[in-house]
Amino acid sequence: MALNQNLDHFLAQTDSVGAFLFSLLLIMSVASWYFIVVKAWHAIQVRRRAELFLQKFWASDTLADVAGHLSVGAQADPFSNLTRHALAASQHHARHGSHGLQQAGSTAEFLTRSMRRVIDEETAQLEWGLTALASIASTAPFIGLFGTVWGVYHALVNIGQGGLGGLDQIAGPVGEALIMTGLGLAVAIPAVLAYNDCVRSNRLLLARLDGFAHDLFAFLTTGATIASDPSAVPQTKSAAFAGAELAFATGEH
Repeated sequence: MALNQNLDHFLAQTDSVGAFLFSLLLIMSVASWYFIVVKAWHAIQVRRRAELFLQKFWASDTLADVAGHLSVGAQADPFSNLTRHALAASQHHARHGSHGLQQAGSTAEFLTRSMRRVIDEETAQLEWGLTALASIASTAPFIGLFGTVWGVYHALVNIGQGGLGGLDQIAGPVGEALIMTGLGLAVAIPAVLAYNDCVRSNRLLLARLDGFAHDLFAFLTTGATIASDPSAVPQTKSAAFAGAELAFATGEH
């Protein structure tokens, strides 16, 4: 109750600059929580869909079974999206060969480029909203601090003009101005925590996607059947697969 009264009194006494800074912090808070809620919901959906697809993938006997599952409208997630594009790229190159720069090279090279492009697109999609969260987290405290400085300055000017210099006349307006600093921290802290959590979650998901890309590439280039153990690797590797695997390992994706 006291905080609301101080806040109301501060807004009533402040000028247009203080009101603008206060409104800006409120907008940043709303935007921050929007990204937090949307990205949390999206992360939950992606993990759930990815687990369902990977279970069906490793339970399949051949890639033809996987393609049949994808053709019936499987829900979108990074793993199924990568598999769908990889199968399409492999079939396209097998049918049409290397015509033009986009299809140039061997099947393994074309497949590597296609899978790397999908991984880059998935990375960009997962990073949606992170720039906004980082910007809010880094600027909100300074905006709040500036609002406090401006509020203190405005309060002192009013006190000076009124001829009042007692501690009781100064403490109230100055204390109310500190609300802006608290508001800036209240906006920044959730944004920082959400940003760090999203970065960690994306890093783990992309690392898992990268490992899955290696396995999928091996199945497509060697013609091996899908192993029941996700950590299993086909017994034979072609020379093309060895070269493309080196390209993945050196971080070209």
